[in-house]
Amino acid sequence: MKKEQLGQLILASEDTLYHVAKTLLHSDADCADAIQEAIVKAFTSLHTLRQDSYAKTWLVRILINECYTLMRRGKRLVSLEEYPHQETASEPADYSDLYEAVQKLPPDIRICIVLYYLEGYSIKETAKILKISESAVKNRLARARTRMRKDLEQTAT
Repeated sequence: MKKEQLGQLILASEDTLYHVAKTLLHSDADCADAIQEAIVKAFTSLHTLRQDSYAKTWLVRILINECYTLMRRGKRLVSLEEYPHQETASEPADYSDLYEAVQKLPPDIRICIVLYYLEGYSIKETAKILKISESAVKNRLARARTRMRKDLEQTAT
């Protein structure tokens, strides 16, 4: 793959990269940092890409690793429970119950939900991106659905 092709892939994958980063990092600034670092690493390590057909999966994996690096550093990371919620003009005032249920999930389960349901990756592709087995992806998706169902039922009552 040439650098021009990688640039086109990055532009085409802009939304996916943001959704994946936002799943793990709650701050838009952290998401932007992680995406920027992932893009730099992708360009510098382009020679490690074995097959062009897996370029998007490879790019998402680099981004996930960058998100975890930021989380480990604790760079501007505050849990949602500790963060005083203030509405700003940039965020909508009304969050859906489903969105809140997804946000309550642990990061390892939440990333499976985002990759599978929101980004449309198959179970096999999700397993490859997260470097886990397909059965682990299926188990995480099942756990997520169970937890979200309970959470949504409690919210509805």
